[in-house]
Order: sequence, then structure tokens, then C-alpha cells
Amino acid sequence: MSKLAAGLAAVVLALSACASGEAQPDDAEISATVFAAASLSAPFEEIAADTDVNFSFDGSSGLVDQIAGGAPADVFASADQRNMVGAVEQGLIAGEPTMFATNYLVLVTPAGNPAGVTGMDASLEDAKLVVCAPEVPCGGATERLAETLGLALSPVSEETSVTNVLGKITSGEGDVGLVYLTDATGAGDAVEIIGIPEAEGDPNTYWIAAVEGGDTEQAQAFIDLVMDSPDVLAGYGFGSA
Repeated sequence: MSKLAAGLAAVVLALSACASGEAQPDDAEISATVFAAASLSAPFEEIAADTDVNFSFDGSSGLVDQIAGGAPADVFASADQRNMVGAVEQGLIAGEPTMFATNYLVLVTPAGNPAGVTGMDASLEDAKLVVCAPEVPCGGATERLAETLGLALSPVSEETSVTNVLGKITSGEGDVGLVYLTDATGAGDAVEIIGIPEAEGDPNTYWIAAVEGGDTEQAQAFIDLVMDSPDVLAGYGFGSA
């Protein structure tokens, strides 16, 4: 792990000790443009309900590519540390990122579990498995999990976001998918959830930061709003930072 990656966790403590002394905008005055991981769509929209924030939700790696390509953004929120570190190393981030939540993978099947999946085991061999592509956070987590369990997965589809994986399962195009607990919970009765103990022990960490060249005041106002909303995040199944 690079010194930068190792040091990101320490930044949270450093930032909490600092205060700008400047007045922050009221919620109604916050108008940041926020690029955020697809798995954050529901809680972020609730957190920003009284603001004028504009969101773009997608896979974290795709968002980094968009920002690098010149897409205007004030805030970047990543579903893993790897993509945030990549954004920092490309000079796309102003200041220091902050970790604000955690999440972990579960298996989901369509209601009724027609393929009879029982877990991360031999029951996956004859099932149509849908996963995230390796370059996005949920895909990276899937690869780590498979390696930990010594499994060779054979997905029929690799998607660019966790919401796309979930869509394949709820539509019946796939028998089973690997998605975050938060997305699975949000799908309600449309899916059945199968827990994975090994995934709970290796959660993804979520990071947020201002984007270089964006409106830093608006960015910080939104970041502060997120950091002040742990109950909203917890309500959607996210773990604490």
C-alpha cells in the first residue's frame, strides 16, 4: 500500500481538529455538483433533500474518468479507497479525502430463489451469476472475496455499477448477484438476501473529497452535511466510518 493510501485514514482525525472559522451556507444555499458512487444514491438524495445539489451517480472508476476528462464537479464520493487514491494521484482532488461510511457484499437472488443458491459455494456453478466489473469498487470487493474463499467465479455478466447488477437480478436476467447490503436492503421483497460472513469482515470504505478546480466552499458545505448525517446513512445499512 502506498504512503498516500495508508495516510488517508489518519486524515479524518486531522480534519476534525481544524476549523475554518468561516460561515457555511445554509442547506438551501448548497448548490454543489456531486459525483458519487451509485450505491450512495438513496442516502445522498435524502441528505440533500433541502439543497440545490446536482448529482451524477455511477461506478466510482467511471466517475474518476469523467472528472479526469474535464467534467465539472465540486465533490467526488467513492465507494472504495482505491479509486479515491487514484483520483488524488491524478491531481483531481483538492485537500484531503475523508472516510465517512462502510459497506459490504451480500448475495441476492430473485424472490423465491428459483436457482436454489445457498451461498458462496457449489450452488453457484449452475447459476447465472452477475457481478460488478473488476475496475469498480464492488467488483474489486468481489475479487477479494473470491480469493479469500478460494473460489473461481464464472459470471455471465460484469456490470459497471452495483445498481446494474441489482437490476439484472430483479428483472430475472440473472439467478444471483453480488451487491452491497445497502442496495439489497433497498430492493425490498424483490430479492432474497444471503449473507456472506467473510464479506462482513472485509468491508469497503467510502471516501469523500472536494474536486480540484471546483467550488471549494460549496464542496465543503456538502461534505459537512454528509458528515453530520450518520443516522441517514445508517438507515440505509451503511456502517460508521
